[in-house]
Amino acid sequence: MQKIALFLCVLLMTVACSKQAVKPTPLPTDKPTVEKPVTQKPTTEKPPTDKPVDVTTPTEIQPYATLKPANWQDLDGLLEDDVVAAWPAWLQSCTRLVKKAQWKTACDAAQTMKQPNNAAIIDYLSNYFDVYRAHNEDGTTSGTITGYYQPLLNGSKTQSKQYPYPLYKEPNDLITVELADAYPELKYKRIRGKLEGKKLVPYRTRAEIDTNPSPLAGNELFWIDDIIDVFFLQIQGSGVVQLENGEQVQVGYANQNGYPYKSIGRLLVEQGELTLDKASMQGIKNWARNNPDKLPALLNSNPSYVFFRELPVGLPGPLGALSVPITAERSVAIDPKFIPLGAPIFLSTTEPNSSKPLKRLMLAQDTGGAIRGGVRADFFWGVGDEAGARAGSMKQDGEIWVLLPKGFVVGE
Repeated sequence: MQKIALFLCVLLMTVACSKQAVKPTPLPTDKPTVEKPVTQKPTTEKPPTDKPVDVTTPTEIQPYATLKPANWQDLDGLLEDDVVAAWPAWLQSCTRLVKKAQWKTACDAAQTMKQPNNAAIIDYLSNYFDVYRAHNEDGTTSGTITGYYQPLLNGSKTQSKQYPYPLYKEPNDLITVELADAYPELKYKRIRGKLEGKKLVPYRTRAEIDTNPSPLAGNELFWIDDIIDVFFLQIQGSGVVQLENGEQVQVGYANQNGYPYKSIGRLLVEQGELTLDKASMQGIKNWARNNPDKLPALLNSNPSYVFFRELPVGLPGPLGALSVPITAERSVAIDPKFIPLGAPIFLSTTEPNSSKPLKRLMLAQDTGGAIRGGVRADFFWGVGDEAGARAGSMKQDGEIWVLLPKGFVVGE
């Protein structure tokens, strides 16, 4: 904490000297870490969620530099995929990408195609795109593929005995500083905190927010019936709140308090409360409901706290980092330092907790605090308990190929 405070003081002195005031920045769209089953299987990476106070020297790698040219013949399974199911998601990507010179030609051509079939889409892709294989920084081509979903919660606009747990919107005193504004080499790095006098200090932890009365009282978006559902909503980053009158409201990630995520599943295993095979999302929920007295301390062991906003009515899915609705089983979260946000990708992995092949054309439309590396993806399964069961059990090896427009210049 002393090191963090020292860095913040230095940062503020630097900013003051350059006559740039510390002020809130536009809401980031990266979603928080997804709680996964705890296993002993090695993965390509496991960094904590969105480390806003980590200002170590960033990687020197140029954007997308680990993408290497490949051949269409390498996409084993593409011709067997129902690529028509991915087409609406690609058109969603194009609503953003069409504004970028490198993508405009391909997106303009896609807009002229009316209800294309599989053959027409494959022909379009081969005419307008080249294939690149995703690599990790160490040169390997295999990585970890996990899953996420949109939970359904029961809620109310007013607090009651039935709905006692708050779902908070972003507090007015939370300040986010994008370090790249002052230091371009620190792209993707940010710090969060609050002002005390003229000093920027770390924001409140989960334990400090969840005191009674809470310092955020009056900042509630909705009231929810189950605290563990609130916790897992913060992990997933978006969800649907079912209100008492039958109305359903989508909520999405607004901001985060600045602390790295710490896995409560791993902690339960370390404490001997759960075995490895039971440390899934459902296993953690079952433990929580059987141990209500121990639950507050467990939740507070993770200082990270996520704030939400109400999403526009009528969206076909939650908004991803590309600011377009994402599509169940056709959208993935990726690391935007290695794969361009919005790009079509071909994913070759297996079904959750299975060896059954899962090979699909997907769209890289989201990001995540734990989604780090060149061959790393989080597969969006959709809304509700069934999607949650599949997402919670998915931790597979996989490979990724990225489709980039012909003539695409890496680094732009």
